[in-house]
Amino acid sequence: MVRPEKDADKFRWILTAGWKGLCPRCGKGHMFTSWLKVSRECEVCGLDYRFAAPDDGPAFFSLCIVAFPLTFLLVWIEVTYSPPLWVHVVTSIPVMVLGCLLPLRPIKGWLVASQYVNRAQEAGTSALWDRLHGRAPGKGGGNFDD
Repeated sequence: MVRPEKDADKFRWILTAGWKGLCPRCGKGHMFTSWLKVSRECEVCGLDYRFAAPDDGPAFFSLCIVAFPLTFLLVWIEVTYSPPLWVHVVTSIPVMVLGCLLPLRPIKGWLVASQYVNRAQEAGTSALWDRLHGRAPGKGGGNFDD
């Protein structure tokens, strides 16, 4: 099992597990069953992925990281060069679509791995976490103690 000790190691592990779509606990199982669908559990270590709730995070980060800067670039190209509409249809739209869709899976993987490594949970859900991880209520334990 991978047990990062320092913050730098945790961050590196989150990026590695998320980018490769690996289980954030063992690093061997698959996090995804399809492009963006998170597995029910790791086929190697049995980690239950019900804790994972990335929700709209991947789309938000993809838009912020890719779409907004790319939009400004495309507007600059339009204002500076005034290309015909077909140039935007052939170049700008595919670049924008691919630029926003391709990072979704790694970003979702990073968010799920981050939730696991940092033991993220909503307020008031500790009893649910204890039940999901088979711990006695109030024991805490954390994900790296499994």
